[in-house]
This record gives sequence, C-alpha cells and structure tokens, in this order.
Amino acid sequence: MKIVFMGTPEFAAGALTALAEAGHEITLVVTQPDKPKGRSKLFLPPPVKVEAEKLGIEVFQPDRIKRAENVEYLKNYEADVFVVAAFGQILSKEILEMPKYGCINIHASLLPKYRGAAPIQWSILNGEEKTGVTIMQMDEGLDTGDILLVGEIAIEDTDNSDTLHDKLMNEGAKLIVDALKLLEEGKLSARKQPDEPLFYASMIKKEDGEIDFKESAVSIGRKIRAFFPWPGTFSFLNGNLVKISEAKVINENTDNEAGVVTNVTKNSIFVQTGDGLLEILRIQPQGKKEMSVHDYLLGKKINIGDRFTKNE
Repeated sequence: MKIVFMGTPEFAAGALTALAEAGHEITLVVTQPDKPKGRSKLFLPPPVKVEAEKLGIEVFQPDRIKRAENVEYLKNYEADVFVVAAFGQILSKEILEMPKYGCINIHASLLPKYRGAAPIQWSILNGEEKTGVTIMQMDEGLDTGDILLVGEIAIEDTDNSDTLHDKLMNEGAKLIVDALKLLEEGKLSARKQPDEPLFYASMIKKEDGEIDFKESAVSIGRKIRAFFPWPGTFSFLNGNLVKISEAKVINENTDNEAGVVTNVTKNSIFVQTGDGLLEILRIQPQGKKEMSVHDYLLGKKINIGDRFTKNE
C-alpha cells in the first residue's frame, strides 16, 4: 500500500521501520520540528526523522499540520492510508478524510481504557496486569475512533515505563503490519468505542514525580516504575533533593513514622511508608549521576532515623 506516515518519538519509529520492511511504499513521513535538547540546547531531530532519513524517505516537519498550506502540501503525495503513531498534533477533518482508507492510529493501550497522552505511565500507576496496543480508525475525537485490531501485553512487576514502552513499540510495529494486510484483503472489521473512556490517561507533569511516603509502598513502587525514565520520582532526604529510580516493595511494617529510614545495608536503604517498607536500590543525588545505593553510601553517611520528606 502507499502510506503517508505521521509520528515523532521512538515508539513511532519502530512502526515506520516495520512498514518499510513489509514492503509498503511510504511516500512521505510527517513529524514534529527539530527541538533543542539538554543543556547545550542543540536542535536534534525526532527519532522518526532519523529513521526516515536512513530509509531514504522524504520528511515534512510542519509546526501546525492543520494550516491550509500544510494540508495542501499533503495532497501532493499519493496515499491509500495515513498511518499515525504518537505524532503529537491534532489532525483536521479534511486530513482525516484525505486518503482512501482514512487515517489509522497506533495507540499504546487497550482502548477505550487509557485514552490520552500517557497510557503507558498510567497503566503502571494503576497496577494493571495487562495493557496492549490498539489499531484504531481515527475520527475527530481524541482516541475515540473505531477499534480495528488489538494486541495484549502482560505487565510484569519489574516493568517500568522504559521496558513497557519497548514491548508496546514492538507489538505496535507487528500489529500495524497485520492490520494493513487485513485492510487490503477486506477482512478488517471495526468495533465502536463507548462515548466515555474507562480511564483517561492525562499528561504527566514533572512535579507529579514527588513521592509522598504517607502513601503505601505498593503505590510508591508503582510510581517509581511508571515515572522511569521520565519525569523521574524524587523526595528530600534530610532536606536534600534526591531522585529514586529503582526500589523494591517489602510487605512489612515498623513502628516508625512514614518517611523514616528504618535500616541501612551496604546495598539498600529501607524506608517506612504509610503501609509497608520501601527498599531503595538506585538513587540520584542532586547534580550527580544516577547510581546504585551501594555507590551512593560510599560517599554519603545515611543513618537509621534519617527522614524522607516532601518539599515544604
């Protein structure tokens, strides 16, 4: 099939590669403009642009795809279908109706649950045992179109947003190839979604990463996994900002208040929470690199009775 592909991050790049390898003719790749990254503020291309250039496919980077001149630009490229994956811009009705088969989206959740910008993080935060990828026919709503194909993925207790992202990226790449094959054969059936989402996966903000040790160890453990690698989870140990990137839930309690360090070993810091203990395994002091607690304790003395607190 002839495809115009729209996507921006690594999640989308996997699907682009799979479509090209499956023999589809990708006539144009549409992605977000290059953006400044890091302290150097150098403008870097999005992963989809990098992949498109490797594949020798023309790239279009509009700041607003809905502008009239950009819509007209799209009309210059033949396409049976537009494939969209984490593009980051809303498509107009005119664009949605442009190709023969419309626009098909790769969404990283089991719709109608977790519509929205952060389905991977919220599925971990809410303690889901499974998630997946939905191939859907796009309409003018946000992730509200008809469901075309679904693939499920188990969420392991050790999964964080990084590992789960990669599983979903691979599943999405496989599923979109399957979906287009079925579409060509006339075997792809649509299933309508209910009007209301089962849970809306709202955008995650940096400040959402602050840990409240009055919550349960289970909840805090999920937050640490859900927010790794971005935006990260943080607290204040004896008043000093630290990020916590890996921890283990211990289903035991002490008589200490929430946030108090109950034990320190050469590899771990144990903290009482609102219910259960949190065994901290990896940590990042302010202004330094992430490290194991073992390495952290080589240069920092932490005592039983020290305290993790929220910013005041």
